[in-house]
Amino acid sequence: MSQRNDTRLGIILMAITTLVFAAQDGISRHLAAEYNVLMVVMIRYWFFAAFVVAVAARQSGGVRAAAATVQPGLQTLRALVLVGEVCVMVLAFVFLGLVEAHAIFACYPLLVAALSGPVLGEEVGWRRWAAIAVGFVGVLIILRPGFAVFAPEALVALVSALLFALYALLTRYAARRDDAATSFFWTGTVGAVALTILGVWFWEPMSPADWGWMGLLCVTASLAHFLLIKTYEVAEASAVQPFAYLQLVFASIIGVGILSETIEWNVALGAAIVVGAGIFTLVREARAKRQARRRATA
Repeated sequence: MSQRNDTRLGIILMAITTLVFAAQDGISRHLAAEYNVLMVVMIRYWFFAAFVVAVAARQSGGVRAAAATVQPGLQTLRALVLVGEVCVMVLAFVFLGLVEAHAIFACYPLLVAALSGPVLGEEVGWRRWAAIAVGFVGVLIILRPGFAVFAPEALVALVSALLFALYALLTRYAARRDDAATSFFWTGTVGAVALTILGVWFWEPMSPADWGWMGLLCVTASLAHFLLIKTYEVAEASAVQPFAYLQLVFASIIGVGILSETIEWNVALGAAIVVGAGIFTLVREARAKRQARRRATA
């Protein structure tokens, strides 16, 4: 992490990052509707792994230092969980579209908060539990269980959110003994190897136009991760993380404006509840960390 602490710049970078991630998701939806999901994600990960190795090579100690870890099993598990999450989320884009998939996925910070106690032993106060409960009411409003219009495919996005929450918790756990550069390196390289083992069996010929989209997908995926790194270099995560919800806004704009999706009333209402509860949870978590630091230095 850099010594800089420019919250305003961090917010601007987070907004740009979420826009790039939303564009990446739109391209993923287009390609996965035409080609096997494993193949699409595999090619994306090849480029991502090359990016990760290039970043590691420019840092002190090079690739050897970035790859050094005392917990290879945990790092491998993290990477595999993220691979599963990406594949499931792309399927959700195909089944549900960007708008509804992102509206459901927005509950992942609530899942992180709910699981941080049993998984990491962190204290979760009653206010955050209340926010978690409210957030899941929002998810139920989106899903509308028991109604004729309920689509079981919506559960795919919920599984993706659960996997991403697990990935976030494993990343926190790994950070106790490995730095961010090591975790980033293992995420890209292990993911590329795992997807290659699976994805090569589903290779399909791709049209020249779609190769262009694939190239753009690879560029946006790496650019988004690069921007995210820069965001956390210039500002504290607690200050900028609530603005990550802008990805839902940008994805909705792309979904409605470009992909001709529609926003149902229950999705809009449920998403507003989920985002509100998620922001409250993030703010409470940041406040708890600040109080813990004050007690430690008192």
